[in-house]
Amino acid sequence: MIELIPAIDLIDGKCVRLTKGDYDTKKVYADDPVALARRFEQLGFRRLHLVDLDGARSRHVVNDAVLRRITRETQLIVDFGGGVKTDEDIRKAFDAGASMVTAGSIAVTEPETFLRWMETYGAERMILGADVRDGYISINGWQEESRQRLADFLARYMKAGTRYVLCTEISRDGMLQGPAIALYREVMEAHPECHLIASGGVSGIQDIRDLQEAGIPAVVFGKAIYEGRIDMEEMAKEFIVHSS
Repeated sequence: MIELIPAIDLIDGKCVRLTKGDYDTKKVYADDPVALARRFEQLGFRRLHLVDLDGARSRHVVNDAVLRRITRETQLIVDFGGGVKTDEDIRKAFDAGASMVTAGSIAVTEPETFLRWMETYGAERMILGADVRDGYISINGWQEESRQRLADFLARYMKAGTRYVLCTEISRDGMLQGPAIALYREVMEAHPECHLIASGGVSGIQDIRDLQEAGIPAVVFGKAIYEGRIDMEEMAKEFIVHSS
């Protein structure tokens, strides 16, 4: 059964969504992300993907107080990303209760730091963020393009012992036009040992079914819920209750 991971993206402590990572497209969906996290937990979800968009843009963790409240007030397994650039940032995230940390930009710009974090905190607590546009990795809140191809980027870190990869097809993010299943299949074929978390483009429950049929281990989704494209109770009944 595919693992379902709802997402909460934070700007100014509020739940928002962007389109293709463009901050000018910000739309606020909830003023209280903690209440939203509690709702996810009540429906039976066990995981939460929490993204500090302020942190991604400013290049240091900003919304750790929201993370702390969520981990204190729920039992959700929270993976936290956005602005994790330094040892202080990652300590701040784990001290605030994150079970896992997603880091992508630092893995591009300072690979030795990401590898050291894997050794220090354990590969099972580190998620490699692979945000891709036209086959190349994007960094710093998708505001900058790197020269690293996705295939080379993944090969290096899988060889080093990375297990968890969050792969976002930026052109699909927030578009509600379906996930990049062909891309995710390529990743899984190249790295069958990878616990791949698909992200971007989910428009409805059928997309979740298609990802599951393709053998993708996990999926992050957000806008489809907030725009009413997915009924959370229906999703929980099909993918959570039946698998428990």
